[in-house]
Amino acid sequence: MWGGRFATGPDAIMEEINASIDFDQRLWRQDIRGSLAHAAMLAETGILTREDVDVISAGLKGIEAEIEAGRFTFSRALEDIHMNIESNLKDRIGLAAGRLHTARSRNDQVATDMRLWVRDALDQLDEQVADLQLALAEKADTYAGAVMPGFTHLQSAQPVTFGHHLLAYVEMLARDRGRLRDARERMNESPLGAAALAGTSFPIDRHMTAKALGFARPTANSLDSVSDRDFVLETLSAASICAMHLSRLAEEIVLWATPQFGFVKLSDKFSTGSSIMPQKRNPDAAELVRGKAGRVFGALQGLLTMMKGLPLTYSKDMQEDKEGTFDAVQTLSLCLAASAGMVRDMQPDLKTMKKAAGLGYATATDLADWLVRVLKMPFRDAHHVTGRLVGLASSKGVGLEKLSLAEMQEVEPKISDEIFAVLGVERSVKSRTSYGGTAPANVKRQAKRWLKQLAKDAKPQS
Repeated sequence: MWGGRFATGPDAIMEEINASIDFDQRLWRQDIRGSLAHAAMLAETGILTREDVDVISAGLKGIEAEIEAGRFTFSRALEDIHMNIESNLKDRIGLAAGRLHTARSRNDQVATDMRLWVRDALDQLDEQVADLQLALAEKADTYAGAVMPGFTHLQSAQPVTFGHHLLAYVEMLARDRGRLRDARERMNESPLGAAALAGTSFPIDRHMTAKALGFARPTANSLDSVSDRDFVLETLSAASICAMHLSRLAEEIVLWATPQFGFVKLSDKFSTGSSIMPQKRNPDAAELVRGKAGRVFGALQGLLTMMKGLPLTYSKDMQEDKEGTFDAVQTLSLCLAASAGMVRDMQPDLKTMKKAAGLGYATATDLADWLVRVLKMPFRDAHHVTGRLVGLASSKGVGLEKLSLAEMQEVEPKISDEIFAVLGVERSVKSRTSYGGTAPANVKRQAKRWLKQLAKDAKPQS
């Protein structure tokens, strides 16, 4: 492979550590696509003859069909996807194959392949995140008024609705889509033609190849072109934040599915059993989504660590950008599919959620708000009065609504029987009418807005 400079082949250990074909063969579509664009440009600029390029292009399309059909044999001795394809091309068409590498290097070739692959991955992930948003928004629309407890510190805080809770994840995922799309826009530049690191003396047309490959423009600096991997880092960063959001949702599903919570049930499709305890129904899909987030985080940290000490330009360390990235994207894709499946599958227990919403003195804030609104009491004073009433109810082992008016008036004489109107959980959620609040009418409007937006996003752009 190395021509006249090397007299002998590599040691077996050198071949083992150096070969990347076991994982970078995944780039075969992108490698062939980039080579076809490069060949067309070489013909257009007169660097190669049309005859040579026609033969090269036909050979590349033949290799493409063979790989697609699963008949292509990849060789570790040929190290990577680029040399595997080039060697096969030579076997097919002879000496013309060697002309394809004119005015490019494996450095700009792999940078181009990786950008194409990452761009495709970003598009796929965007579609999957949108599908999960759709599943959540549909559920939120159905259960816009279903009362459940809202938590802080995993302690009952204030009643909310199930739909409102689910829409919180729709908002998170919208920001995830924004990050994925931002990453795509920023990385959509073509490094092809930067060659090894300094550009080339051949009269190439980098704008032509950039356009052919769907890039917005060619990269502006040849050194940066071959040594940059921040487009991968940005993708992994966005993927990590998304995986974190999925993990939080999965954690809630795990909790909600326990008998102690009993808020939702998952069908057999997303549950597993125990080899020894016949009664068990384990939310393993949710647990695995929660656990797999660490793999995505690890890919980001691994690439940051690998890149942090590299001088310009290309170093073989950068071969390590692929396995973690491939795994992280595949992992996130699987977690998105599983999360959408679980959301569509889970059925809430409305009675259990409503009962739980009233526990832990969850309407205490409504009581305090009433003292401020009706008695014109400063909020800090109302907070203190409410705290005393909660303490009284707790000492008696009853809810706030079970205290008598006389008992309440012992704490604050101005309280009237109107107070009982705000102590119900349904009245509580209906009163939260501020923009973004949990009032069912708000939730219904937001769910409809998201369903409309997601339907619009799904339409092909003209």
